[in-house]
Amino acid sequence: MSNKPLKVGITGGIGSGKSTVVKIFNILGIPSYESDKQAKKLMQESEALKKAIQEKFGVDAYDPSGKLNNQYLAQKVFGDPEAVAQLNQLVHPAVRADFSEWAKHQNSPYVLNEAALLFETGSYQSFDQMILVTAPESVRITRVMFRDTHRTLAQIKQIIAQQIDPKEAAKLAQLIIKNDDQSLIIPQVLKAHQKLLQLSQA
Repeated sequence: MSNKPLKVGITGGIGSGKSTVVKIFNILGIPSYESDKQAKKLMQESEALKKAIQEKFGVDAYDPSGKLNNQYLAQKVFGDPEAVAQLNQLVHPAVRADFSEWAKHQNSPYVLNEAALLFETGSYQSFDQMILVTAPESVRITRVMFRDTHRTLAQIKQIIAQQIDPKEAAKLAQLIIKNDDQSLIIPQVLKAHQKLLQLSQA
């Protein structure tokens, strides 16, 4: 068996319930890395990334104390797909490198990387396996409206429209977990877990 854990990406559209599925894997002893959370941390703590962001978007991207100026950066990229792409081109490689380093120190057959946009950014290609968590759009909207009370229905629909079509995503994933409030999740996770354990030993 390889001493490097299998790298498994786990993704799904907003409100699909990725985090719930990840928690079940965690209970089974599988460590997980939250890409979106770590991206925010790296934007705050990585000197190389901070310098690159300031060179691209201006010194005001950080305040005098060195704290990320979210409002300024949001204004710079809002509604500008090219600016969003430029920011992603700086942040995603830093997150990928951080995940690889983190994975080396995990003592488990495989590790999970939870992220919202693995298919959209092409990052899925760097994983050994991909898990897609799915749920009908109506269920996802209900969940997000309950969870993110600051978001309007129009905003949620806009986010969904910007994410990959679930049918297209399903073609790119090796494992699919239905989290539709009808299907039992735990048996699905256990089945995926067994498959990943077998693959890690191959």
